[in-house]
Amino acid sequence: MTSIARTFALSLGIAATTIFLIMLGLFIWRYPMEEREFRACRVVAAVLDRATIVEGQNLTVRPTRALEELKADSPNLWYVVSAGELVSEYGSERRPALPFAFPYHGPVGSSVFSTLDQKSTFCLAVVQRGALRLAMMVGEPQVRFGRMARNFLIRSIFSITLLALAFAATVAVGAALAARFVSRGIERVALRALAIDPAAPQGLISLSEVPRELKPLVEALNRAFGEIDAYIRMQRRFLGNAAHQLRTPLTLLRAKIEDVAEPALKVELVRDVRRLTSLVSAMLDLARLQNHAIEKRPINLAEITLDVLADFGPSALDAGIELALERADQGPFLVQGVDAAIRSALANLVGNALIHARGARRITATLSRDGVSIHDDGAGLPDGAEHGLTEPFQTGNSARDGAGLGLSIVREIMAAHRGELVISSAPSHGTTMRLHFPAANAAVKSPQLDLQEH
Repeated sequence: MTSIARTFALSLGIAATTIFLIMLGLFIWRYPMEEREFRACRVVAAVLDRATIVEGQNLTVRPTRALEELKADSPNLWYVVSAGELVSEYGSERRPALPFAFPYHGPVGSSVFSTLDQKSTFCLAVVQRGALRLAMMVGEPQVRFGRMARNFLIRSIFSITLLALAFAATVAVGAALAARFVSRGIERVALRALAIDPAAPQGLISLSEVPRELKPLVEALNRAFGEIDAYIRMQRRFLGNAAHQLRTPLTLLRAKIEDVAEPALKVELVRDVRRLTSLVSAMLDLARLQNHAIEKRPINLAEITLDVLADFGPSALDAGIELALERADQGPFLVQGVDAAIRSALANLVGNALIHARGARRITATLSRDGVSIHDDGAGLPDGAEHGLTEPFQTGNSARDGAGLGLSIVREIMAAHRGELVISSAPSHGTTMRLHFPAANAAVKSPQLDLQEH
């Protein structure tokens, strides 16, 4: 689609040019009509001047194309041309009595006079030609409008050019200013729209801040933002209610598992219920976080990582996998967020690595000032598989059980913290999942922990 400003400027330029040409045509048509006789006099004098040749004692009026056209259009035409004592006359039988004698020796110039009987007028024009003065008297000329217009344009070409340039400059400046006004109006609307939080698009663009022409567009945007916000709030309420309602049956299920007599089955059921409880807790924390019901506070990633690794210690021991904690740089490892939500996200990553990392012998948590990463030394993922892991109901290992919701929730938790979940993997080189927080989340310093490997 072409630029609105460019299209507007081009349309304005075409319209202004058309108006200028129409006004010029009307001026040319009206101006000769008001002084038709005088304008016709000048045109006829120019035709006769170009047709007249003075050679020695001979004065000849040649039958030029313009002169023949004038004679054809003017059946009652007559004229007298003189240079000194030389005279040439045409249509003498139609010439009335004149107030001037032949040859005429008056000053240079042109004018329209009345005949002696006051019944008609005639044109008197005198031009300087070298040492001679060429005098012309013409009566009853019928000059075409096109010829008078051409004569007017030729005589006024300089003035018309200056006027056209001034008009064009005015139109160009006006078009540029108008296009800039349109562009700035659209830019203001775009900036207001970009300032709206995608996670909570309830902010409306004020109609008083936009031009009148853009108000229908802004009203449509405001209505769309309102509908999107209502839909998002409905989905978040559903997520929070569903997670809250699931907690009660999970608590009852955990109590009933205590009555299971077989130890191996009991351990497996407890592990599955704990994973499901963690998933439900993450959903509830995410719903609260998205609804801004929880205040974000400075969180020490080192403490949370140590706690999560300690929680998964027995499961890792049973699976024969070593858990380790490292740091990439000096602390403090502080971010702004919700403790339960970040803990849930990290637990999802560690649990995901324990369950889905095929052939892994070691899982390493690495702390840095802007986040924490979980790396396993397993078989890794097939090429390109990491791009779909954060989609709901997608897992990296189809041979294992899993709902495929964990990483999707982790991604949403990080988005609520203005951060991101970054996944990288290569076949035979393991998988790394990183919780990256924005640099603006840096908080005040706190005592550092003594990090040890487990």
